Amino acid sequence: MSAVGLKVLTDLEHGGRWTSLSGGGREWLWHRDEPRRAGAAPGDEFADAGGLEECFPTISGAPDHGEVWARPWARRADGAAMVATERYELTRTLTEAGGVVVADYRLAADPGFGFLWAAHALLDLSEQARVVVPAGVSTTVFEDADPIATGPWPAPAGTRLDLLGAADGSATAATLATGEVTVADGADRLTLRLEADAEPVSTALWRNLEGWPAGAPYRSVGIEPMLGRAFDLAKAGPDAQARVPASGEMAWRLSVWAERE
Repeated sequence: MSAVGLKVLTDLEHGGRWTSLSGGGREWLWHRDEPRRAGAAPGDEFADAGGLEECFPTISGAPDHGEVWARPWARRADGAAMVATERYELTRTLTEAGGVVVADYRLAADPGFGFLWAAHALLDLSEQARVVVPAGVSTTVFEDADPIATGPWPAPAGTRLDLLGAADGSATAATLATGEVTVADGADRLTLRLEADAEPVSTALWRNLEGWPAGAPYRSVGIEPMLGRAFDLAKAGPDAQARVPASGEMAWRLSVWAERE
């Protein structure tokens, strides 16, 4: 395998979203035409335009996909981007070193502030692509943000979730108890690794093979590094959400890199 350098582009005005993650002639982020996205405001229903959206302080529930995806982010003098409310300040610093994209996050909030965060990355993958995770990793399948089954990867509830094949009318949301996931698609590999100074670190999988939304389904695959092990903060127990420590600050790092055979 040879390393393939990645470049990232973002749109701070529209939620700090990642609009491109490319390298070696390949664009990794999937997109769809969604006219509601440009005018989205806090509290709006999620407008699924693809790319990578920052979901915080919840992923599903209220507000849909969190608050910060629909808020403008500000560029600081040191190059970092930030979004703030009366309850928190979330800062992200993006760098590209040796072809690896690194996003360093820092959250300032009151001690004990509970939250969920996800890098909601929707990837442009073929029907031959697969998700590469060590066999046996604990995986929980959700329905309407409620856990319905937990078992070992890759088939925690009987269906293999690592295969991203042809449309079959299914849509599955799951969390994996690991901070590192690779997707393999032909000769290409993309790896996302999340490291944090506190637990729980996990990865969400959205495996939508034209099973969602009802009436007008389409295909979308999300590999979403996350802090927490639930989708809806209102339904997440103490062990399923992240919590700001006594210092009032919490940090985490997302690293993304690509390789090619």
